[in-house]
Amino acid sequence: MRTTLPTAAPRSSGQRFRATLLGTCMGLSVALPFASAFAQQPAANQNAAAANITQQVQTQTQAPMQSLSPIVDRVLPAVVNVSVTMKGTPAITEDDSDSEDQSGPGIQPGFPPSPFDELLRRFFEQQGIPNGGGNGGPFGQRGGPIPRGAQPKAVALGSGFIIDPSGYIVTNNHVVGQADSVTVIFQDDSKHPAKIVGRDPKTDIALLKIDAKKPLPYVQWGDSDHAKVGDWIMAVGNPFGLGGTVTTGIVSARGRDIHSGPFDDFLQLDAAINRGNSGGPTFDMQGRVVGINTAIYSPNGGSVGIGFAIPSNLAKNIVDQLKENGHVTRSWLGVQIQNVTPEIAKSLGLDPNAPKGALVAAVQDNSPAQKAGLKQGDVITSVNGHEIDKVHDLPRLVAETPVGKTLDIMVTRNGKSQQVEAKVAELKDQDRQFASNDRNGNGGGKQQQAENSAALGLQLAPLDGQMRRRLHVGKDVKGVVVAGVADDSPAAAIGLAPGDVIESVNQQPVASPDDAAAKLKDAAKQKQILLLLNRHGTNEFVGLSVENGGGNQG
Repeated sequence: MRTTLPTAAPRSSGQRFRATLLGTCMGLSVALPFASAFAQQPAANQNAAAANITQQVQTQTQAPMQSLSPIVDRVLPAVVNVSVTMKGTPAITEDDSDSEDQSGPGIQPGFPPSPFDELLRRFFEQQGIPNGGGNGGPFGQRGGPIPRGAQPKAVALGSGFIIDPSGYIVTNNHVVGQADSVTVIFQDDSKHPAKIVGRDPKTDIALLKIDAKKPLPYVQWGDSDHAKVGDWIMAVGNPFGLGGTVTTGIVSARGRDIHSGPFDDFLQLDAAINRGNSGGPTFDMQGRVVGINTAIYSPNGGSVGIGFAIPSNLAKNIVDQLKENGHVTRSWLGVQIQNVTPEIAKSLGLDPNAPKGALVAAVQDNSPAQKAGLKQGDVITSVNGHEIDKVHDLPRLVAETPVGKTLDIMVTRNGKSQQVEAKVAELKDQDRQFASNDRNGNGGGKQQQAENSAALGLQLAPLDGQMRRRLHVGKDVKGVVVAGVADDSPAAAIGLAPGDVIESVNQQPVASPDDAAAKLKDAAKQKQILLLLNRHGTNEFVGLSVENGGGNQG
């Protein structure tokens, strides 16, 4: 996740002066009415009020400030540094170490030279890390030349935390990557070789194990579902390899999808999280782990107050499976889903002001969903009593369900609610489970317009054998091809493009260009049209509004 944000232009000295002056004026405008009211009181009342204010100020000043040191003293011994070496690969930094599939969100790999480079180079040398953390790292070029013929080692630095006194340690998958060796460093600087028990790239979680000669200090999981926006949290980790570092902040948001994997449900934090914090814990004010620090949103590679942590309730199940089996088994429903937009909600007779649920764009053959009777166009609103507010809620709930269990699924079909029971199966490598639809490309350009029909600015062509080969559309797809789109049409406004295949109009299949044109014109009288498209083999519903000749993206 390498994201660059625009930076504000520096203000002139005059601008700074005006900003300061404005603040002063605002302070005066607030203070003067109170001063006037105070002056109008009798002298005795003024003395009593002044004494009361003085007493309040003294009480507030004398009240001891709350310290987090008792929590820090309790949890810090269970937080460790994780050092990973890999042979024969380009040097990397901590958050670029996901060499397997890049599913772990990354932080920008380099920093510009700074006065701290020499300090950090000496620190790495003291830790026994060759070449200052790697040639490609922020200070790697200052670590001295590599002898000719020597095999360079890439070094990744991260964090972790002990969850079991026997030596099980949780970290991020992108920290350990394709490790040649993993070393865990405790707060007393003792070093212990670790083995990787298991990894789960989809959630970016890994489990390590060290041989403990005595019971180790450990921390307990908290309940991330009870973490509310505004709650205080504390992050502990190994930023820049500096060792146990504590930062504090609040939960800024919940349920963030940063597109790092199919089960994104991150807590957003404003505690300072930097390189090396990945894999470290986020604690609540009772010293329980409510998150695993994983990524930051940053224009420069450093903390700007937007960090992301994997919720503990998502991590616990993953860690338990890794500990027991060394891998993760997930359940599978077999539906392709997408968000319900206001335009789509209108077309389906739902409330457009509060669109919720997951719209079924396709049902896979021989899947649990097909066997349960789920249909294309259904809106899944809840699973086992858990409401589906956002589309990525569904894959997570299904994946967490034990294989073979039955899900009670509430759907809205043709404007009516009904219950469906689906017995989930194990997700295999060949099975596909979608959380949303990605739209890539432009559909292959403009097509021949022979035998075309037109409606709402669309030129429609038959989906014959030649067109199927050109668009790489399978024989199971039925419909008509969009051969052209008028620039000022409602269809153009929502992004329809040549090469899109229209399979249905208002959930009515289309058999030919004439049939599709007639259904489009008929549906336009209702001013709201629901199209089912096939784009590059992926089904997607799109809401088309024809009010005032305009259209909105569905």
